[in-house]
Amino acid sequence: MKRLALIIVMLVLPFFGPALAQDAAAPGQAAYAAPEHQSAAAVETRPEEQQPAISDVIFEHIGDAYEWHLLNWGDKSLALHLPVILYKDGWHLFSSARLEGGESYEGFRIAPKGEKHEGKIVDAEGNRPFDISITKNVLSLIMGSLLLLVLVLLTARWYRTHDAGKDAPKGLAACMEPLVMMVHDMARENIGEKDFRRYSPYLCTAFLFILLNNFLGIVPIFPGGANLTGNIACTLVLALFTFFSVNLTGTKHYYEEIFNPDVPGFLKPIMAVIEVFSALVKPISLTIRLFANMLAGHIQLLCMVCIIFIMAKYGGVLLGGMSFISVLFGIFLDVLELLISFIQAYIFTMLSSIYIGLARQD
Repeated sequence: MKRLALIIVMLVLPFFGPALAQDAAAPGQAAYAAPEHQSAAAVETRPEEQQPAISDVIFEHIGDAYEWHLLNWGDKSLALHLPVILYKDGWHLFSSARLEGGESYEGFRIAPKGEKHEGKIVDAEGNRPFDISITKNVLSLIMGSLLLLVLVLLTARWYRTHDAGKDAPKGLAACMEPLVMMVHDMARENIGEKDFRRYSPYLCTAFLFILLNNFLGIVPIFPGGANLTGNIACTLVLALFTFFSVNLTGTKHYYEEIFNPDVPGFLKPIMAVIEVFSALVKPISLTIRLFANMLAGHIQLLCMVCIIFIMAKYGGVLLGGMSFISVLFGIFLDVLELLISFIQAYIFTMLSSIYIGLARQD
């Protein structure tokens, strides 16, 4: 259950850490908590397989998958197995449960760690088929879009059934109105009175979509917890929407500034190259800014949680102290990520409106 379960573990470990560390060791193996007579050097020279694979834990939580892990119940793992849709010598449709545990089905398998297409479905020769499977991020995208549609329609229904000039918005409408008006005013300021209404719906949709999915990524339980806006493919598509909105609706003056700028003749070829490069860099900057900030937030929080399990082998005192510190920093990072989620949605929308405004100048 991702963060909720991890935070519960952080709260429990300071009290039961030493016992858990001893009981968790398999028969014939040493526990992570070293005996008092064992030296620190002996602890450091333990086999690597007995150490927690921290990087695997982190990338498992932030990566995409063909199933959505929900929780562990005893020795059983409860997961939502998603549909696999492949094309190679015909269409193949089956549940990802068929590929669980490294099994093969209809000649397909999930490439294990170390192979070229690690974590992806490949055929018997290790080649990728045409894959349009519903993965964890795809399902999160669908659910987030449907949830946003419901929120917008419910807000619109309140305005259809009430006189906004007489009645103050209540409930959901009271929450949505400040956000919509903020984007509306941003578009008016950056694009201009003449054209802002044409682009305001797109900017509002982009802002609410990014904000909602940023918040869903912080929620530790289903349908939250997916790293959608921390996936570069998602942020790239959003940036391309802005790119095409700018360049397909730009004015004649906008293209004159790119290909025929008002500079001395010998500088025109150089400035044209620079302006074209600048236009291409804008969507790249939008992509990386949103992707990197959201991904970094998830990794930071997971690293704070993993410190507890790293410290488990050093005894109860250090484990308890680091668990307490990890809990405090984990709560702080979660609150900080809420703020960053809003800021990144705002920055993406603001820069998009500025780029559109520059392309609509007379």
